[in-house]
Amino acid sequence: MQDFTARRVMMVDTQVRPNDVTKFPIIEAMLEVPREAYVPAAKRETAYLGENLDLAPGRVLLEPRIFGKFLDALNIQPVDLVLDLGCGMGYSAAVIAQLAEAVVAVEEAPLAEQAENTLSSAGIDNVAVVTGALAQGAAKHGPFDVIMIEGAVEQVPQNILDSLKEGGRIGALFMENNLGIARIGIKHDGRVNWRDAFNAAAPVISEFRQERTFVL
Repeated sequence: MQDFTARRVMMVDTQVRPNDVTKFPIIEAMLEVPREAYVPAAKRETAYLGENLDLAPGRVLLEPRIFGKFLDALNIQPVDLVLDLGCGMGYSAAVIAQLAEAVVAVEEAPLAEQAENTLSSAGIDNVAVVTGALAQGAAKHGPFDVIMIEGAVEQVPQNILDSLKEGGRIGALFMENNLGIARIGIKHDGRVNWRDAFNAAAPVISEFRQERTFVL
C-alpha cells in the first residue's frame, strides 16, 4: 500500500505552504482530506502531483497550489455557507466542509453520484451534493457567503452572482486567450467588484464560456 499520508504532507510542505498559504485551518484540512479518494482509481498514484488532474472531459481537479491559494484568499469562516460549483468527485467540498458551516456542491452526473458516495463514506455530513448544470447554480439553497468555481471561466453568469450575499466573496479563474488570472470578487451594493489575486491556468468549463459573436 502506498503511503498517501506522507504524500499529503509533502504536497502541503512543497506546493501549498511555499505559495503563501499559511492559515492553519486550511493547512489542517488539506492534510486531513485524502485527495486520492476523490480521483479515478487509475489516477490515485498521481493525486498529489502539482498539476491539474483530469476527472472527465473538460473537467479537472485543481492543482493543490491553485486550490489552496483560492481558499486563503476567500477566507472561509466557520459560520459561512459555501457554494462549490463543479466539485468533481468531492475533494474540494470535503476540504471546504472543514472550514465552513455547510457546503452546497453542484456537479453534473455521473461525477455528482461519485462525489455523494465518497463524501457519505467519509462521514462528511455538512455537504449537500446537487446534481445539475453548473451554470444554473443552486439559488434555492442560497444566498451564499462564499462561492468557488472549480475550473476556469470566461464569464460568470449573472444568476450565480445574484446568489451571493451582500458582502460575500466569490473566487473564479478567468482564462483570457492562454493567460489565466485568479480573481476574487466581493459583493457591495448589489454589484460584484473583482480584484486580481494570482496567476493560474485550467481548462475552461464549457458552461462558463463567453458567447461568441461573428461579424461578417
